[in-house]
Amino acid sequence: MPRVWDVPVRDSTRVRDARVAAEGAAALAGLDERRTAAAALVATELATNLLKHAEGGQVLIDVVAPPAPREGGTESRVVQIAAIDHGPGIADVPGALRDGFSTTSSLGAGLGTCQRLADDFALHSTPGRGTVAVARVGGTPRGGGGPAVRVGADLVSGGRGPADGAAVPGAPAWSDGGDSAGGWWPGGASQTGEAPVGAAACGALTGHAAVPGGGAPGFAGQAGGVPWDSGVLGHEPASQPVSGGPGGEVRGPGAPGPEGRPGPSGDRSVPVVGVRAGGVNIPYAGAEYSGDAWAWVRSGDLLTLMLADGLGHGPEAARASSAAVTALHRWAHLTPAESLRRLHDALKGTRGAAVALAQLDVRAGRLRFAGIGNVGARLRADGTWRPLLSRPGIVGVHRPATLREEEADWAADRLLVLHTDGLPSRWTPPSDAGLPAADPAVTAAVTIRDASSPARPVRDDTAVAVLTPTPPERP
Repeated sequence: MPRVWDVPVRDSTRVRDARVAAEGAAALAGLDERRTAAAALVATELATNLLKHAEGGQVLIDVVAPPAPREGGTESRVVQIAAIDHGPGIADVPGALRDGFSTTSSLGAGLGTCQRLADDFALHSTPGRGTVAVARVGGTPRGGGGPAVRVGADLVSGGRGPADGAAVPGAPAWSDGGDSAGGWWPGGASQTGEAPVGAAACGALTGHAAVPGGGAPGFAGQAGGVPWDSGVLGHEPASQPVSGGPGGEVRGPGAPGPEGRPGPSGDRSVPVVGVRAGGVNIPYAGAEYSGDAWAWVRSGDLLTLMLADGLGHGPEAARASSAAVTALHRWAHLTPAESLRRLHDALKGTRGAAVALAQLDVRAGRLRFAGIGNVGARLRADGTWRPLLSRPGIVGVHRPATLREEEADWAADRLLVLHTDGLPSRWTPPSDAGLPAADPAVTAAVTIRDASSPARPVRDDTAVAVLTPTPPERP
């Protein structure tokens, strides 16, 4: 079932709670002592920043699949740490990531520490509206010379190193959100397992001692809604490309082939160099388990993103949504409508769930959508948002007689947001022009931040899952 740690940070005592939650998530993800300490330090720094700069906020810690799926192989899981606040925002985001930058007379090493330790790190801030930071820590630091970092309202990118691991200071590049690129990993350290640059000194720089491993005991069979043995969502340096692009790229229509020739669909639309998914899950009233769950699976050129909302909330709702996630991995090759028919049978005996499925055929550049129940979906295309409609019903309890699939073109400017009914019914999609290029989990967190407030918190289990293209590298 989706175990989620929701830590409201209102005073200094909750900083320790965030650290302990990160240790528990690391145990659940199977991280070793070194990476557990990294996750704990990142959570500590982000929680401390909430108090220093925003008068508090919320830390969400979850165990998720990496943003890019692979077909077959052993699944890997990462600890995702998201910090959300409604504070004043950061006027100089690139500056805030430089060591020594501080507005509170501190050492100014907090965000720099996070980006060095995390496999990938992303930051988005809007003055007057607040800040969102998302870090992922996996089992092995992955490497070039610099961290994968995407920052700011203007989404300023961080530098990366080349395949041999040598740093290229200031080399502009887009964060791949944990995806492989040209045989090297854009965050953390080299594939030899060495710690990221500066990791050894982070505890001394910030005044926080390194956190020993161990943490809370794991919860068997629970991985943030992702089955332990699914073997689909893992992502490792040797993972296969979805449709033959170099360096593990997910290629779409019009994308040039290895020799520079156009891809299968010629000039049909803007090329899709890659695709990523991510999400944020908040359990109702600080419960241990969320009744919502998201996952995505791959079968050849087909990538399917699912968001399930178990009826009600609590453990029984979590069992229903988790059953949907487990079943989805068996039917990654089916269309959304056919998958929903199979899911209906799989969820019988549970409370049932509202389920939405979005399937992208990366070679054809087409998105298919089908849903049952009150999981919402909105697609941004050419700067305009439009809803994708689900049919009334409850998967596992009442299936409509007919299931309709909607189809739409997919291109490099597209952005798909799936959300459960924990968001207000009249929420407004994010308007930031740069969000289609942001880390998908950041977009999900910004959506939740802007649809709620400290005085108007989410009113049910709330999950948002986002599908977005991977931006090409800047020249």
